[in-house]
Amino acid sequence: MDYTYCQEAVFIRRRNRFVADVLLEGHTVSVHVRNTGRLGELLLPGASVYLIQAHGPNRKTAYDLIAVRKPQGALFNIDSLAPNSVVREWLAANHFDPIHPEYTFGRSRLDYLAVRNHQPWLIEVKGCTLVRNGVGFFPDAPTLRGARHLAELTSALEQGFRCALIFVIQTESVFSVRPNQESDPAFAEQFRLAEQAGVRIISLPCTVTENSICAVSGFSW
Repeated sequence: MDYTYCQEAVFIRRRNRFVADVLLEGHTVSVHVRNTGRLGELLLPGASVYLIQAHGPNRKTAYDLIAVRKPQGALFNIDSLAPNSVVREWLAANHFDPIHPEYTFGRSRLDYLAVRNHQPWLIEVKGCTLVRNGVGFFPDAPTLRGARHLAELTSALEQGFRCALIFVIQTESVFSVRPNQESDPAFAEQFRLAEQAGVRIISLPCTVTENSICAVSGFSW
């Protein structure tokens, strides 16, 4: 996923899940945060953040915040729209065709129904921005929806689908994601059950810059 133009700013504070204040070219500006997660280890006062211009007649903010750099230098893409775009490109590169987004199964709308070698796959995508000691963890806050998606994937196995959960790691030099037992034990338990049942778990490493994110070259299905 590429962004046409990014501007660097300095993070000041987060007003709520959707809006933050940043210092841009000497002025305090309110921006939309493209991620409703807690991001407590990333969005810290003084951090360098990256913005893209937003468009639309009903917009209340002129910019979207899509990336942040930690003090140690690691760059994180935090755009919640990015993981699905990354996975769609990656599936196409791995010979899935056709690829149908937002497929309804059970009580959920899963991210993709994709076909390869005449075999249908149901695929759910999650973005990972929480990293500790070189390992990714998901989620950073409780997610009933995430646990439900795993239950739906497990159920779909019995109906002849192959199923996968893909974690898009939104920073570099991290290659595995684990369920975050501390923040969401229910998700962690459903993750264990899904993996035991045969849901394929994929941690998708990425190359990240201020204005792009894509799956690591050569990482195949």
